[in-house]
Amino acid sequence: MRKSILSFAVAAFAATPVLAEELVLYTSQPNTDAQQTVDAFMAENPDIKVTWVRDGTTKIMAKLQAEIAANDIRPDVLLIADMVTLEGLKQQEQLQPYKAQAADSYDAALYDSEGYYYSTKLITTGIVYNTGVKDQPKSWKDLVAADKKGMIAMPSPLYSGAALIHLATLTGDANLGWDYYKALAANEARAQGGNGGTFKAVAAGEKPYGVVVDYLAIRSKAKGSPVEFVFPEEGVSYVTEPVAILKSAKNVDAAHKFVDFLLSGKGQDLVLSQGYIPAINGSKVPEGFPERSAIKLMAFDPAAALKNAEENKKRFADMFGVK
Repeated sequence: MRKSILSFAVAAFAATPVLAEELVLYTSQPNTDAQQTVDAFMAENPDIKVTWVRDGTTKIMAKLQAEIAANDIRPDVLLIADMVTLEGLKQQEQLQPYKAQAADSYDAALYDSEGYYYSTKLITTGIVYNTGVKDQPKSWKDLVAADKKGMIAMPSPLYSGAALIHLATLTGDANLGWDYYKALAANEARAQGGNGGTFKAVAAGEKPYGVVVDYLAIRSKAKGSPVEFVFPEEGVSYVTEPVAILKSAKNVDAAHKFVDFLLSGKGQDLVLSQGYIPAINGSKVPEGFPERSAIKLMAFDPAAALKNAEENKKRFADMFGVK
């Protein structure tokens, strides 16, 4: 009898999966996306248990910086909004490099050349307009035409990270530069709040034209909202939800597997299923988007954007008379 009980216990133990590894993730993904990402990764790596913390990038970074100051860094990996934030951590020497094999399938502009961070998706910023207008814009410069005075809404780079990157991108362009933002200010473009408020103003017809992230307009159009989204002929700015491994990571092997998964075909298919443009070259795009090859990405330097961020915000605030 005792032998039977012992045999049953051994068999039961053997049938229970033993998690050999753990992974701690800090992310700014929306809750649903984060849960889907973790579930998909664990399905591919059933021996790894993921513990994750989710909040906005600003709050995630405040939490991480407090942990750095206390010498008590919890996460192994970060999956947050933009490359500029991770460039800052790289310069603080808080990240470790990892040479992911899948990098060859990505545009070199979408990852750090030394392997400190890798983009996982593209969220571009373009022009949205209400379908009630007669004039349909094709270019960024169309928004500074005299007949658009007082008709433009855009998110503030003092509030929105994507808007700050958009500012750095367009002011860094030789054909646009700060003169373009001066023209927007002279044209009485309203610059306040985030992308959500900007989109609502255009959809409601309060402001016929706006500057917003792609998925807000394209998804809403599919649901019947009276809007169209334009990828301007000069190109678009973009944020990329990059992933990075902390220098202090306790579970490095699991962290490598997480990066590899996000950059893999299955990881990029997940991005597509969530309604975003995958970062990988030659990818399919969500319904309502143009072909990936037709989306022109403007030149962007994360290190320069980081260096100039405070100066850019001050210059913008002075130009538009906002705080």
